[in-house]
Amino acid sequence: MKRGRAKTALVAATLAVAWGFTGVAAQAHPDQHGTPDGHLLGTGAEGDLQLLGKADLTDGDDIIADVGVDPRGTHAYLAHWGKPTCATNSEAGGITDPDAGVFVVDIADLENPRRVGFIPHSQDSRPGEGVQALNVSTRFFNGTMLVTNNEQCGPQGKGGVSLYDVSNPLKPRKLSEHFGDRGFADSNDIHSAFAWDAGDKAYTVIVDNLEFPDVDILDITNPKRPRLIAEYDLNDHDVDQPEIGLTSSFIHDMVVKKIEGRWIMLVSYWDGGFVQLDVTNPRSAQFLGDTDYAAIDPELADPSNTQVPAESRSLPPEGNAHQAEFTADNRFFVGTDEDFAPFAVGDFLIATGPNAGVYPSVAVGGAAPATELPDRRLNGPTVYVGYACPDSAPVPPASSAGVSLDPGEELIAVVQRGPVGDPSAPEAPCFPGQKADQAIAAGYDAVVFVNHHAGEAASPDAPFCGSGAFTQPVVGVCTTHNAFHKLFDSVSGSYPEANPALGQVGHEVDVDAIFDGWGYVHLFDAATNQDLDTYAIDEAHDPAFASGFGDLSVHEVATDPNDPSRAYLSYYSGGMRALEIQCTDPSDTSTCELVETGSYLAPEGNDFWGVEAFTRNGKTIVAGSDRDDGLYLFSTDR
Repeated sequence: MKRGRAKTALVAATLAVAWGFTGVAAQAHPDQHGTPDGHLLGTGAEGDLQLLGKADLTDGDDIIADVGVDPRGTHAYLAHWGKPTCATNSEAGGITDPDAGVFVVDIADLENPRRVGFIPHSQDSRPGEGVQALNVSTRFFNGTMLVTNNEQCGPQGKGGVSLYDVSNPLKPRKLSEHFGDRGFADSNDIHSAFAWDAGDKAYTVIVDNLEFPDVDILDITNPKRPRLIAEYDLNDHDVDQPEIGLTSSFIHDMVVKKIEGRWIMLVSYWDGGFVQLDVTNPRSAQFLGDTDYAAIDPELADPSNTQVPAESRSLPPEGNAHQAEFTADNRFFVGTDEDFAPFAVGDFLIATGPNAGVYPSVAVGGAAPATELPDRRLNGPTVYVGYACPDSAPVPPASSAGVSLDPGEELIAVVQRGPVGDPSAPEAPCFPGQKADQAIAAGYDAVVFVNHHAGEAASPDAPFCGSGAFTQPVVGVCTTHNAFHKLFDSVSGSYPEANPALGQVGHEVDVDAIFDGWGYVHLFDAATNQDLDTYAIDEAHDPAFASGFGDLSVHEVATDPNDPSRAYLSYYSGGMRALEIQCTDPSDTSTCELVETGSYLAPEGNDFWGVEAFTRNGKTIVAGSDRDDGLYLFSTDR
């Protein structure tokens, strides 16, 4: 884990951090990207990553998501994640106001990319993580196909995968939309999709957000009539690691590549790590192996990371296998662990009542840790406020709880994940940040999020409450559905649940937090799945950057299509990063490590979501999508 890197020069300033650390740090930009949490400021390009051009596509916050590039290298496709008003927009009466869709950008002139089109998604349905353009040639279709995922953002939303003919990017044609594993009426939400042309047949694998098995494969040989042909639950292969607390194991993303005559799927399976499957016959996929997380987080344990507090040195890793790609020679793969919560939850203690004791808990991505509170503890009485989505039953006002607080206590709203599968709550589910907004508006001081029945059934006693969409600093923590009922002395049954009642006061909780850093990157031996090295930006393991500088987690990786030693990272507020795999002994992969060779961070900050590497005139070009801006194009010349 050595760091022979070209560091991004950051504007230095003295910052007194809220929880008592004082020192030299990068300036925080207080309002760019629409959050009060600030941003890192940079000085532009450094090393071998140089900005060629950019296309501004939005002046809104958190609008842009993933990026894909046409195989010809002439057009880029960027997901329009949707307006904040997505759930309330109506297209009744013939109004055409698409909530979300895909921007089409002409990149023939790399220094002057320009928007030339927009592909709207259906109402309340939006693409995000899964945007891919590829050539497909079957007896039913011959051309360039665009693949996008669909997640719902309102009552008219639909899930599944959508396919478009973009052989002429200026005149895209819809081939099919919203195909996938069907739920009660429509296809389940999917977080990502990846397609491949296997010769006579073509397929796409999708992330089923709502149920196990969650690795769903569709035959898209006839893209106008996709067919679900296989489903897999990789937990059948015991990929999780409960011995170190990694039990939230599910698909997040995947790629498929032909390697030595076989089609190999590389699945990012959250706490289950990275999994390889042989999908040459997708109806009968073969499990090849998976990675294991170390018992102690390697970035926290690394003595060269001198800012890590002593109390954090022996913590287990967070897990969160997010996305990965094979290198050009297939010798390695590079994987990212996304982690928006730089503090792990300490003990989650139900402090009063007959069920007093410690229960499982995790941080909620985007929520503030307990260390943001004046006494660095979240403690006080609880009140059940329901699902707290914009269309849910109104959150009972805090004043109606009728409880008094001791000095240092908070009045804590208990909010349930979902709704999913609850007939008493037919509204669409929403993000934790949206729930937090409702609770704070009703007068509560903090939030305890709890898992729903479906999540508990899939992973008993594994706390998981989602992440994202926070618009303000709200202290929050996640616990299990079982702990939820213990808080209110009720019994966990099937939906609809009579108890606890909306507005019911529960027992007191007491929660602390401990620094465990932001998400980082792994280098793996593709033949053995051995974890060879990790990489993180310096700020990611420094408590002084835990708040006030945006999200300092890695998001995605794109390996170089021409140079097997190169990879590129979209690092949210950490900018865009270029890495090289360097080996002391090229014949021995255990001597290999990840070294930063270039970076880009704009003077006003960035918020990079997606990254894609492609070839133009024999040279590698990198495309990056900034959530609040648009498309960036970089050269990688040395």
